[in-house]
Amino acid sequence: MKKMLLVFLLYPALAFCQGFDSTASNKVDGCLKDPIAQFGKYIGDWNIKERRLGQDGNWTEHTGTRWNFKCVGDGIAVQDYWLPANGNVGTNLRIYNADTESWDIAWTATATPGMARINAKVQDNGNIVMHYVTEISPNRRITFFPPHENGWEWQLELDLPDLGWTKVLELYATK
Repeated sequence: MKKMLLVFLLYPALAFCQGFDSTASNKVDGCLKDPIAQFGKYIGDWNIKERRLGQDGNWTEHTGTRWNFKCVGDGIAVQDYWLPANGNVGTNLRIYNADTESWDIAWTATATPGMARINAKVQDNGNIVMHYVTEISPNRRITFFPPHENGWEWQLELDLPDLGWTKVLELYATK
């Protein structure tokens, strides 16, 4: 009787899975149409060169990180996978909110417990500016710059006491 009840309760889920088109997760066309194309244009597997501002005020360069952007459900969302050489992997799920004409983003990483909520909006110059909704100190501002023929750039700024918005990390993405 318990097996029969279990089958009865699971039948709708099983029927849904049988009708699921797994190829939809491999399509990118839906992520290349506005407004999803705002982040869809970053779809691909990117090699990342990092420049970090140290506490001593000097910049250091790091390589070995990959950043992979994928289209989810042929335009439902854009998901990326942050894959640094140190193994501290992370992922963002980026969903366009038509009501606010902005992006609702969820970020998590192995070195960061839980999930951070982020909001992003495209500026008139094509830059995508992201601000944390989740409280974090110091405040952070992330900017994606429009792609060009060789790749694209990204920067992280912190709102530091007595200094204001200060760039602390630059990323350069190439195929």
